[in-house]
Amino acid sequence: MQYRQKRSGKLSTVFVVGILVLCLVPLFLKTSSLTISNSFLQLNTIFLSILIEAIPFVLIGVLIAGFIQIFITEDHIRAWIPKNKFLAVLMSCVVGAVFPACECGIVPIVRRLIGKGVPLYAGVGFLLTGPLINPIVILSTYMAFGNNKEIAILRMGVGFAAALAIALVVSVLFKTNQLKNAKELQRSKTKAKKQPLVPRISEMFKHSIDEFFDMSKYLIAGAFVAAFLQTYVSTQSLLQLGNTQVQSTLVMMALAFVLSLCSEADAFIGASFRNVFPTTSILAFLVYGPMIDLKNTIMLLSVFKAKFVFVLFVLITSIVFLFVTLSSLL
Repeated sequence: MQYRQKRSGKLSTVFVVGILVLCLVPLFLKTSSLTISNSFLQLNTIFLSILIEAIPFVLIGVLIAGFIQIFITEDHIRAWIPKNKFLAVLMSCVVGAVFPACECGIVPIVRRLIGKGVPLYAGVGFLLTGPLINPIVILSTYMAFGNNKEIAILRMGVGFAAALAIALVVSVLFKTNQLKNAKELQRSKTKAKKQPLVPRISEMFKHSIDEFFDMSKYLIAGAFVAAFLQTYVSTQSLLQLGNTQVQSTLVMMALAFVLSLCSEADAFIGASFRNVFPTTSILAFLVYGPMIDLKNTIMLLSVFKAKFVFVLFVLITSIVFLFVTLSSLL
């Protein structure tokens, strides 16, 4: 098992290094015999922009994950998390709603919390609301739509309700934490003993560095796939499919998944579709993207079992579609 994990880690590292060589090296080679196509330059631009957007949030995320690993004990977790499932999910969604985080940066935090003993369903509630309805996202949504309170309130209300429903369904379907390396995390958490402050801070940074390099591999892979699809799959052809409200909602959800935008900036892109699609479809774009997108899915697959990620994807897609559609009837 350990051999397979090491081999998988080496293959993923080789894959990521290959992506970086493919994308970056040609940009520094200025020879008359080398012609770089416009589409390749566009792919590079999108790829780098996704990385530049995401990496600061990943850095914040891994620092928090390192802090949790060293300073938060299982006793703390047991004291903070309510025994009642609904109250635990509700608390996790509320904490996520006030916690500024990107969908990439929140993955290492959730992994560390679940490894420390937070129930899976509470981790999912935090995972979904953190990038979606934190204060920065709501403010950017309000500004992007010309100081329109309605869209910002709808995004917050529908997103919170959907996250709550998804986490509750997860609490029924899954009884274990679904982490890929659960035993390894179990071993690491038993090592957290009382030490002087300075060595603990040093250990926190060591954990954060390890977490950063672990997560960055999958972030780079996800960013490349997202950039490739944005470059070579025509967005206009997708937009032409949105003739009815149902179709336009599904198209906007598909765009949110493929574009893999940072949740702090996606409202400005969503606002650009106001003259193309109805408000319901734009709301689906704003709610669905921060919960699940292409780069985030690849990062989730590195942390959780594939079956769980697939079920989570189906739950998010179906429940967001249902709740957004119902919101249009209000």
